[in-house]
Amino acid sequence: MPDIITKYIIAILTIMTLKLYGIPTCGTCKKAMQWLEQNQIETKFIDTKKFPPNPEQVIDWVQALGAKALRNTSGQSYRALPPDRADWSDAQWIKAYSDDAMLIKRPVWVLDGQPILVGFRIKEADLRELLGLNSFAKIVQ
Repeated sequence: MPDIITKYIIAILTIMTLKLYGIPTCGTCKKAMQWLEQNQIETKFIDTKKFPPNPEQVIDWVQALGAKALRNTSGQSYRALPPDRADWSDAQWIKAYSDDAMLIKRPVWVLDGQPILVGFRIKEADLRELLGLNSFAKIVQ
């Protein structure tokens, strides 16, 4: 029975479009991609160093996920920001993210054009739910 479920899920997942925005050398991005490969989930990886998100994408991400959730506070770019960054508005963060993609926490998960997650600190069951994998398995059972 698991083979049937797996085949069904793979068939459904080829319909959806999952994009991961990040940097290939990022450890968190590597872990996310490894999980996706292990679960046979087709993903398009977009290198944000080579192809930074445009302002419209950044606006969508901030509206869906929040400016605070998108902050990569561990990088040099973040530390180089002025001290008043704690008081910045979403508009100021959108400008900063658009100017320097290294300020964005990685990876950003976009499913069928909708931002659904940033980072990879999530329980596997919750991630499966976000990706719609649990509902497909229930249909087959």
